[in-house]
Amino acid sequence: MRLRTQLAAYTESVLANTSRVPPQRKDVLDNLAAYVAENASADKPAQLVFICTHNSRRSHLAQIWATVAAAVHGLPVVSYSGGTEVTAFNPRAVAALERAGFAVANRGGDNPRYTITYAPDAPGIVCFSKTYDDDTNPTSGFAAVMTCDDADKNCPFIPGATRIAVRYEDPKVADGTPEESARYDERTRQIAAEMFYVMQQVAERVVI
Repeated sequence: MRLRTQLAAYTESVLANTSRVPPQRKDVLDNLAAYVAENASADKPAQLVFICTHNSRRSHLAQIWATVAAAVHGLPVVSYSGGTEVTAFNPRAVAALERAGFAVANRGGDNPRYTITYAPDAPGIVCFSKTYDDDTNPTSGFAAVMTCDDADKNCPFIPGATRIAVRYEDPKVADGTPEESARYDERTRQIAAEMFYVMQQVAERVVI
């Protein structure tokens, strides 16, 4: 997989640090890796739906990085995202992705559809805020990966899903402060490293 030049350099730095994922996080991430390893095959890819309340920050970041990490490792994994409410993909999170090296096209509107491109020969990832049961998401045979406490508490049951909690601190806490960009970059890098860690674990277990 040939990534965009800037993103390739960013990814190399992320891969160099996956061994530094804290042990307590590895315990959480290993549950997700086990699910993917058990459900990914050449005939039927593993399906992951990353869920946070507004589908505006963490769930999109996780969807995108899981897609990239799976592509780099050649794994049959398809990632989606959704929320319990519809808002919009937050432009601060979008900007953090651009700083990491993704190409972003914005179609505009109150809830714009962004096309996120990570490689010249791969289709762009279309991202917009939606509920987890949107028509664009799977309805059965998927993992509902809960990326925030609020969504986890307010979605007591998700039909057709295996529920896995992989929670992240919301970078929203830094909105409007001098730390805003740094906090979004920090969360983006953390999610990137952890999704690469997950797919590395899967690659060691799965032969496609």
